[in-house]
Amino acid sequence: MSANRASEPARQPRPWLVFVPLGLFLLLAAVFLTQLLSGRDTSVVPSALIGRQAPATSLPQLEGVDLPPLDSSDFAGKVTLVNVWASWCAPCRAEHPLLMELSGDDRIVIAGLNYKDQPANARRFLGELGNPFDAIGVDSQGRDTINWGVYGVPESFLVGPDGIIVYKHVGPFTRHSVKTELMPAIEKVLAANGS
Repeated sequence: MSANRASEPARQPRPWLVFVPLGLFLLLAAVFLTQLLSGRDTSVVPSALIGRQAPATSLPQLEGVDLPPLDSSDFAGKVTLVNVWASWCAPCRAEHPLLMELSGDDRIVIAGLNYKDQPANARRFLGELGNPFDAIGVDSQGRDTINWGVYGVPESFLVGPDGIIVYKHVGPFTRHSVKTELMPAIEKVLAANGS
């Protein structure tokens, strides 16, 4: 064995390998800097569902609440705001007063998609803060929310009368986002449908 090693040529040092990590770092830094300076709003999360039919959804109603279950076939002919929420979600609690205000707008229907929650906790949440929803569906396992592309709560989707998703909001609504994003999207859908 030692004879074989003696016959192997000596490996030449490769000083350029020292610069590979530096080159990779500079490449990544350039990508991040380009994104940072692009002027794009990084708080906006694009959704592959915008412009597409809302996922077929049929969820059972929340036990003990006298509201219909969430069924996407009920979106037909209505402007529907689908709000994904849970009682254990602190941001859901923060946005809830805004949903209560929106529930007074007769031009839209607000459908709640209760995500991985205990029915008693969800009822308590609504009992304390009020119920802005016209329908509530329970997704106790979180399977249906995957079809909506949800990866956190709260998230909201505006569905037009034709069943097409026209707007998505990730995170809790604020007065600013309702005024500058949601309401213009609602007005646009209503104008397009002659309402």
